[in-house]
Parts: sequence; C-alpha cells; structure tokens
Amino acid sequence: MAPYAFLEGERPDTVSPSLWRQARLNAIHGLFELTPGVYQVRGFDISNVTFIEGERGYLVIDPLTSAEPAAAALKLLRAHRGDRPVTGVIYTHSHVDHYGGILGVLPEGEARTEVPIVAPEGFLEAAISENVLLGNAMTRRATYMYGALLPPDARGHVDSGLGKGVSRGAVSLIPPTRSITHTGERLILDGVEIVFQVTPDTEAPAEMNFYFPKFKALCMAENCTCHLHNLYTPRGAQVRDARAWSGYIEEARQTWAHEAEVLFASHHWPRWGAGRADDFLGKQRDLYKYVHDQSLRLANHGLNGAEIGEALRLPPTLSAEWYTRGYYGTLNHNAKAVYQRYLGWFDGNPANLHTLPPIEVGKRYVELAGGADQLLVKARTAFARGDYRWVAELVNHLVFADPANAEARALQAETLEQLGYQAESGPWRDFYLTGAQELRFPRPASATPRQGSAGQLRTLPANHLLEALAVRLNGERATEADLGFTLRFIDSGESFDVMVENAVLRHHTGATYPVVELTRAKLVDLVLGEAMIEDLIKRGEVTGEATGELGALIGLLDRFDFWFEIVAP
Repeated sequence: MAPYAFLEGERPDTVSPSLWRQARLNAIHGLFELTPGVYQVRGFDISNVTFIEGERGYLVIDPLTSAEPAAAALKLLRAHRGDRPVTGVIYTHSHVDHYGGILGVLPEGEARTEVPIVAPEGFLEAAISENVLLGNAMTRRATYMYGALLPPDARGHVDSGLGKGVSRGAVSLIPPTRSITHTGERLILDGVEIVFQVTPDTEAPAEMNFYFPKFKALCMAENCTCHLHNLYTPRGAQVRDARAWSGYIEEARQTWAHEAEVLFASHHWPRWGAGRADDFLGKQRDLYKYVHDQSLRLANHGLNGAEIGEALRLPPTLSAEWYTRGYYGTLNHNAKAVYQRYLGWFDGNPANLHTLPPIEVGKRYVELAGGADQLLVKARTAFARGDYRWVAELVNHLVFADPANAEARALQAETLEQLGYQAESGPWRDFYLTGAQELRFPRPASATPRQGSAGQLRTLPANHLLEALAVRLNGERATEADLGFTLRFIDSGESFDVMVENAVLRHHTGATYPVVELTRAKLVDLVLGEAMIEDLIKRGEVTGEATGELGALIGLLDRFDFWFEIVAP
C-alpha cells in the first residue's frame, strides 16, 4: 500500500470525489477479526482472503489472484493466530482473483493432494471459459480495466472500486476436489459445519454463498459488495442474469439474515448485526432487480441499449446509499448488459446490421469531415467546450484511419484523460487513462507474438488442455489438414484420440490411432514455442509412431500476442 500514500492527502481535481472516498476505504488493509474464529486479510490483492479456524488448522476462502500475496496473507495470519496447517480451501466462484493464488496456501509435496478444495458445480468449466479459452484477449483487456499499466498516483490508478488493484504474481488453476451441487447442501470441513447456497449465473457463472452456524457468519461471495457490481464486465465476459442475482440475494436474506451476526464478502468490508445485514441485502436485492426491470421496461418502449443507458436513474431510496454507487459497474453499461442479454448486440435498426469495420469507417468519416485537418479543428472546438464524449468518438475515427497522425493521438489522449478524471467508476477511469497512455507511448511492433502467462494452461486437466488447443487452431491454415493420432500423457496415463478435419480440432478419450507419448508439460512447451519437437524427440521426451502428426498439429496452432492494439488499429 506504500504507493497509495497519496490518498492520505487532499483530493486533487483529477479524481472524482466519490471515487476518492472509495479509494481511501479500500486502502484500509491488514488482518481483521470478523468474529472469534473468522479472520480476513484485506488489501493484499483486489480481493479478500478469509480464514476460518477449524479443529486442526485453517480453512481458506478465496486464496487471491496469485501465490505471493496469498502466502503473505497466510504468514500474517499465522504470526497472530498460530502456525497451523491449511486444512481446506473454498473457492466462492470462478473468477481468477478467487482461486489463482492457490499454490500460495497449499502445502508442498504429497500433503498438497490431501487438502480438500470445495467449489460450486461448474466451477472448472466457467474458469476455463473465461481465463483460458479467451484468456489472452480477456487478460489484455483487464490491463485496461484494472489500471495495471498506470502509475499509482492522482493522475493514474487510484482504485479499482472493487479493491485497490490486482496482484501480478504466479497464477495457477487447481481443480476442486468437491463440487457443491444444490442449495441446502451441508459439509463439515475440519470440524466446521458449512451450509451452502448455489447461485449460478449471478456475479459469475458458477458461484455460491454459504453460512457458518457455529460463527453465525454469512459469506455472500461477490454477490453483495459495497457498490453496484457489473452485469457486464468491461474486460469481457458473459452477461450476468440480474433477475436471478436479485432472487438469490433475497433467498439468502430470508434464510440467514435474521440470525447472522456478521456478513462478509470476497471484497470490501463486513457488516455486523442482523438488522444491518437485512437492510443491506434488501437494498442490494432491489438494486439489481431495478436495473433489470427498468431496462426491460424502456426496451419495450422501443429504446435501444445506448438510449436506455442514458435514461436510467436509480430511485432516491437506492441512490442514497454508498453501497449502490457505480464504483465498479455503472448504471450505464449495466443497462446495456440487460438489453444485450435479452436482445443481443443488434438494436433492430438495419443500418446497424452489417456496419463497416473500424478502419474503413474511420477513413470515410475523415473524408466526410473534409480531411484530417478539418476534423481536428472541429474536435478541438468541441474539446474547448468540454464535449469530451463527442471528441472521443470523432477523433477515434481519425486514429483508426491514420494511426500515425500525432496530433490526433495527442488530442485523443487528452480527451480520454479528461473523461477518466471525471469517472466515478474505477474501471472506467482506468480504461480511459490506459487508453491515453497507450496513445502517447505506442509499443514497437514485434515480429513474433509476445505471449502472456501460461500458468493456468500448465495446470489444466488433460481434457481441458486439449479443449484450449482447439481455440488455437488456425482455420485458414488447417483447411487441407486431415490428422488422426492418439495422444498419450505419460504423467497421467490418459489417452485421447485427436483429430483434425474440416479445419476443426476434436478429441475424445480413446486409443484408436498411431500413438505419440509425452507429458502435459511438454505439450504446453510445444504449443508456446518454448521447445521444438525435434529436440524433444532427440531427448526421448516425445516418442511413438505419430510424432510427425503431432508436429503437424503444432504447426497449425496460433500463438497469441498479448499486446494487441486496443485504441489503435
């Protein structure tokens, strides 16, 4: 938290007053006792990690994004509560900041496999969908959303709204050993009883709340935190079901609010007392129901998503609460999310059915404006009167038509900067300011893909690893390919028939074709270009009749460039 010491001073004009307040609250960090036996470490990552004292050791709820802060949080707990082992882990849901640091809390060696890991049903599939199948694009966009490239200061990153920022250590995906399948399911871990409520398609595709009767402590996962959350997250993900979300909050309120003495979540701070929990849950319930219902009401009047986003306002009873404000999600983009969930990206206007791509439309807008110089004159006039949203739209066309135009890039950067300074939402601010930074300081082009982290790819079960490879198959290069071989993983003993035909990669359990053998780790090395198949064959690390077929497949797979452009073509 040392880089955020500037939050102790007076608020500058470059930060929304409301976001400044949230940023100061999110800067309160350390080890907290929620109630005897329940402890939480806040501020070591964007999310919280919670520890429950069991009979023999600690249960860990949501081990953060990466191993290093998770290990530091556990070390802090042990310094104050005793050096006891981790006896269980609970993932509340399928977002990486709630499972990625798992290796920071699990023991080393054989003991690691003895620790139960509990998650909601569908966890692994949802985690892989977001963070592996589309992991490159989503993680790149997350650098914008969480301000990872911005300096922590009053002109840069001040807060994510949801927490201070995302850690940057080693990320892993260890599959759960136990899935929770239904509401009311009970489980005893290390002598601690837990009662679960499954809440699919809320803040995550696979999520769950749960209650500890012994401690009268209710965990609301990320379904109730101290702001308006995202129904659509700007980093990119499936749109969430606001109606179901509201319903699950009410179910939790009716089930536990009357007896819970502390309510906590995977972000922000807790609430104590049944009355406060009941009021908080009731307002959060109505917050998501209101956005859902009113967005559909306006859609039925014929408004499209953008128009609904402009029109929607909360009623006074909801807007008066700090914990309904748009520090993370906003009314504007959540309204559009409801529209998208029900009606999709198309607004019904045939003019928008098959629009031109950004570069082509940019060239034509510049021509329509009378050329680049005339467009810039009009844009500077709008900038002078503070019409920043229009400037951003106008100059964006010139940047895509001519990305080398230094004046256009500079004006667009200044414009995005002003929009960022005004934003109450931490992610909106970070998107604007990161865009401004990348316009001013473009990265040199690279002849080879600059690949992102493969930490989660390396820990995937074999079946899911092969699913991830199917997304990398280059359909244009694979049009003539006709491959069939059996891939045997010597570390797990599993065998899969792998086929490529019709430019599609498929696999299933079996041993029908000529065989090639290797470990999962070596396959990942080949996919990422960190090893050459000829070298592995020479060393005896790839063997069998079908080494040629495996080599052919590797040659058809794309390697993704993490640093693809966002604010320029």
